[in-house]
Amino acid sequence: MDQHDHWHRVWTTRDAESVSWHQDDPAPSLRMIAAADLEPDTAVVDVGGGASRLVDRLLAEGYGDLTVLDIAAPALEQAQRRLGAAAERVAWVAGDVLAWQPQRRYGLWHDRAVLHFLTTPERQQAYRAAIERALSPGGTAIIAAFALDGPEKCSGLTVCRHDGESLSALLGPSFRLMAETNEHHRTPGGAAQSFCWCRFVRKG
Repeated sequence: MDQHDHWHRVWTTRDAESVSWHQDDPAPSLRMIAAADLEPDTAVVDVGGGASRLVDRLLAEGYGDLTVLDIAAPALEQAQRRLGAAAERVAWVAGDVLAWQPQRRYGLWHDRAVLHFLTTPERQQAYRAAIERALSPGGTAIIAAFALDGPEKCSGLTVCRHDGESLSALLGPSFRLMAETNEHHRTPGGAAQSFCWCRFVRKG
């Protein structure tokens, strides 16, 4: 199934609070970002951010250069409606990250939603090319994916499960693994999902 059509259908039939990956409080992301010790003017891109509440929290913490990218425009529209006037302080990009041609470099790449859906070597290599286009040397990449004991499917799609070793191999030698941790995410329906969180620095 075409990825755009799939996610457009999801976000035109569901609201943010009902999807399995919803978090009222994006605490794992915020802990990883805090550990990176970034300046508030760091350029941040949230890949697959959709209707996530991470952007709300980053705005509240004083980050002033935020971009949210998602393949589904309706997901971005949900976030914009939630933020109201504050949405004007964020750059919103509707598009497929694998084809994205950023016009600038970022100091932080955050992804809690995309990588585990890339199940072929070709799509994983396209992801690595995308992050290399977007992230500055010395920049931080925070990536969460379903852990090795996590779900095999999400939103009806097969996923690729990861740990720090497999994510390091996927990103290649230009990225240094700085931290790895696991999270047991509780879905709105009460199920537990195991995630692997990794923080990388792109070598200068």
